[in-house]
Amino acid sequence: MQFGLNFFPVIDPARKSAPQYYQETIQLALLAESSGFEHVQTVEHYGSPYGGYCPDPVTLLTAIAARTSTIRLTTGAVIAAFNHPLKTAARLAMLDNLSGGRLDAGFGRGFLPDEFAWFQVPMAESRARFAEMVDACVALWSEESVTWTGDFYRFGPVSLLPRPVQRPHPPVFVASATSAESCAAAGKAGHHLQVVPSVTSREQLREMLAAYREAWAASAHPGRPRIQIKYTCYLSEDRAEALDAAERYERNYVEHMAGAVAGWAGARSDQYPGYEKFVDKVRDYDFAASLAARKVLAGTPAEVRDQLAAIAQWYGDDLTVSIQVNPGHMPYEQSERALRLFADHVMAEV
Repeated sequence: MQFGLNFFPVIDPARKSAPQYYQETIQLALLAESSGFEHVQTVEHYGSPYGGYCPDPVTLLTAIAARTSTIRLTTGAVIAAFNHPLKTAARLAMLDNLSGGRLDAGFGRGFLPDEFAWFQVPMAESRARFAEMVDACVALWSEESVTWTGDFYRFGPVSLLPRPVQRPHPPVFVASATSAESCAAAGKAGHHLQVVPSVTSREQLREMLAAYREAWAASAHPGRPRIQIKYTCYLSEDRAEALDAAERYERNYVEHMAGAVAGWAGARSDQYPGYEKFVDKVRDYDFAASLAARKVLAGTPAEVRDQLAAIAQWYGDDLTVSIQVNPGHMPYEQSERALRLFADHVMAEV
């Protein structure tokens, strides 16, 4: 099992400013690199406290790349429907060059109705746009000259500059929330996988991972599949302190997520079966149940080690666990202490 550091800014600007958040993020990334973490990653969201401090993961990861030398840099994930493949491939290739070949390129479909409305993109097109975006970026990275004629994009002939450092192209990750079908498609294509256990059940996630692994094996891809699984992590020598912070900041997450997913109350899409239930899931959130189901890591180092052991038993020990230690408006000192505890007393002993 490997470990990475995940940044998902669910922050009320009145509680922490953007400059402060970015400075703290870079400092934590530096500490993660010196502590032996495998990667740092961040998201793409717009227009609300639910991720809105990171409308462009490439910009934030470029700032981190300038201060680091070994840790991998992961988009978790670029939203395919809101970006043009020529520009996306070029910007990601530039980051791969600036970082000396440390990019892991994660792509996602997006799932918030408001964001699709703001970009004037029909949600019904999200799956097809996603597939075309990934295929076009891989072609632009891998081929000397590309003429693209797709359902949504037409361009070329064009030779992408700069060429990515990693050949034939940077590792591609696919973000999947609830769909075993999407996981199987990723495995068949030879892409890596990003999942978030907080939005699905244990049984459903096990089905997703089984579909992914089976599709990868059946397609006989070289190398091994990489699976990133994302958790918030609250760590302290004092159990009560860790659990108090966990409940407080998880509720902050849920409250801001409620605003972000409110559009599902009136939206329906065959591309997102069951997503209208997000509103009910958020309303019915129960922290104790979430902790018991291992959807969040919280407690003393020994307790978090036990939680990770259960996760490995359920989902496999070939995972890369990507933890978030600075949720919401948590004070930097508390986040840094949690990261140091994780590195010294969890990661070193798992």
